[in-house]
Amino acid sequence: MWDGSNLTPRLEKDWFMMKLFFYLILPIIIVSSGCQQQSRPDLAKYAGWREYGGGLENIRYSSLVQINRDNVHLLDQAWIFDTGDAFEGSQMQYNPIMVNGVLYVTSPKVNVIALKADTGEMIWRFDPHQGTEVNRRFRLRGVTYWEDENGNGRIFTVVDNLLYALDAKSGRPISSFGQNGWIDLRDDLSRDVQGLTMTATSPGVIYKDMLIIGSQVGEDLPTPPGHIRAYDVRTGKLCWRFNTIPHPGEYGYETWPSDAWIWAGAANSWAGLSVDTERGLVFAPTGSAAYDYYGGNRPGDNLFANSLIALNAETGERVWHFQFVRHDIWDRDLPSPPVLVQIERDGRLIDAVAQATKGGHLFVFERETGEPVFPIEYRAVPQSTIPGEVLADTQPFPLLPPPFARQKLTEEDVTRRTPEAHQAALEDLRSVKSDGPFTPLSFEGTVVFPGLDGGAEWGGQAFDPETKIFYVNANEIPWIVKVIERPQSRKPGTDSRDLYLAHCASCHRPDFQGSPPEIPALSNLKDRLNEEQMQKIISAGTGRMAAFGHLGQENIDALTDYLIHGENREVDVSQLPPLATHLPYSQQYRKFMDIDGYPAITPPWGTLTAINLETAEIVWQIPLGEIPELVEQGVRNTGSENYGGPVVTAGGLVFIAATNHDNKIRAFDKANGDLLWEATLPAAGNATPAVYEVEGRQFIVIAAGGGKSGRPSGGAYVAFALPQDSE
Repeated sequence: MWDGSNLTPRLEKDWFMMKLFFYLILPIIIVSSGCQQQSRPDLAKYAGWREYGGGLENIRYSSLVQINRDNVHLLDQAWIFDTGDAFEGSQMQYNPIMVNGVLYVTSPKVNVIALKADTGEMIWRFDPHQGTEVNRRFRLRGVTYWEDENGNGRIFTVVDNLLYALDAKSGRPISSFGQNGWIDLRDDLSRDVQGLTMTATSPGVIYKDMLIIGSQVGEDLPTPPGHIRAYDVRTGKLCWRFNTIPHPGEYGYETWPSDAWIWAGAANSWAGLSVDTERGLVFAPTGSAAYDYYGGNRPGDNLFANSLIALNAETGERVWHFQFVRHDIWDRDLPSPPVLVQIERDGRLIDAVAQATKGGHLFVFERETGEPVFPIEYRAVPQSTIPGEVLADTQPFPLLPPPFARQKLTEEDVTRRTPEAHQAALEDLRSVKSDGPFTPLSFEGTVVFPGLDGGAEWGGQAFDPETKIFYVNANEIPWIVKVIERPQSRKPGTDSRDLYLAHCASCHRPDFQGSPPEIPALSNLKDRLNEEQMQKIISAGTGRMAAFGHLGQENIDALTDYLIHGENREVDVSQLPPLATHLPYSQQYRKFMDIDGYPAITPPWGTLTAINLETAEIVWQIPLGEIPELVEQGVRNTGSENYGGPVVTAGGLVFIAATNHDNKIRAFDKANGDLLWEATLPAAGNATPAVYEVEGRQFIVIAAGGGKSGRPSGGAYVAFALPQDSE
């Protein structure tokens, strides 16, 4: 071996420096680099899609690189599977999971279906309705997979109030779980909630051998409390419960009336949970307390509504919390699962949790302590003029990052699409209040902006652990909420019309006209539904509509006759559960739309934003989606109302569908937001894609369910991949 002998003095010096570098300096660099590498997250675990959102951290990231910036333009449809049970108004908001080559999906009628992940061929199908007719809308965004030490898998899914455990290989209910394969989510809540809405639109999460799950409940009273629960995955037995409406002696009890734990409702975690398995923490975002738009009967801040709660996953005990909205009357639910991120600030690696809001803000906290990573300021907010309503004096505002959606609707924001549309919208705006975030609701009407449906929405957000960029899609469509007197039914001697006024008119209006397409009109129901179908909808609920089974069958029959045939007769309400306290006010709400049915503000109406979580700066923001009929008129890049979330990949891409009107799925360059690829779906992809690999081939799958805001419905899953003959 050559050892460098017989060199000139200058070369000897150079040779010495080379040996010094290779034997001393380079090893130090390697060790140092290795230490830094150990502190970074293991990105290899993000090569699959075994959980809702791609993993328990809900970062919606894929480390797969087969599909990348250079070849995404070649992406083509690999297969399509039609569930076969879409119907008018149905939706499919589902994010698939893939385990061992099997893709688990659900249908508009919440059948669970197992498909071969590479071909879309059906393996099995579970129909919870057992073939009976279904004509009401369901919302289910995912299922949960668990596997025992012998490789036996279970799929957990929720249909109405029932949580099922299915054998992952056959789709059959597992008889040893609960009552022959299911448990009733209305149980174990500390009070009787039979006949009320109790379901789960987002799947539970697994911690050890427990399934931890939140719930979806009604938004008016009476409605169940939104307590968070953990169940044994083998037996269905309750392991623990965290009371989101505190009981006497529990933290936060004093933020409610003393008897609220007996009657108050909601404060539920409907958006989905995230888990830090190393620390044994589960992070739960919650929604507002019922009733959503008036809180005169629930004075106080109302913990743990509108909060991010860090719980001990083993016991359900509170570790810390942060309340985003005190005493909410604006329906400011936390809309999506928190995102567990790792970032560097001031030379320190921080394991953090990021929570996006409907208001267009992003809050970031340290996972262990709840300390804000960026400063938060409490600002004085105006007080309500509605009798009996007492709002909080201050509300929290993050100073960084900047908002990803506009915060105040002014006359400068009014549409200029046509002079006529501009003038009509301007007059509409001048008739209501629009003073920015936390403007109190009013009798004349108050603008809620970015909107009741976001800002951020239930599709969730994506985070790139390599670049530390956070991706969030948002709506920017104002809503106007008007406080009205709540019609009161008489006792005794109440008739069918009084029953309708007391329980239905706050949404569908006394004149049956509703607020289409979000709240349908109830005129001419006899042309759309028969009596049996109407009774099922009233009893079990549909879509956003809560269940009214607590009214009893005789009253449901009377209400059905009134709605379909106009028959008004006396009914007996003496045995009905009373509202918690007298609620004098209800609401009417509508989107702020122009005379032609388009958002009455200047675009963008929907956006996709990239935020650097280390610098707290917006990297880029683009309009997301277009309106086809406006495109034909030469009006482009308006953005669109959108529901569903993004996925970011190591291949340099952000995949997102979500847009309501153009039915497209798109791929953007994650560095700058440039559009690199798009494809048209059979219906709007109001869901979050899944990204996975089978036999060396990478797939992107999206549910094309449509049905939002009156758009056409569909029931297909569409998979995209590179052509098999491409390099």
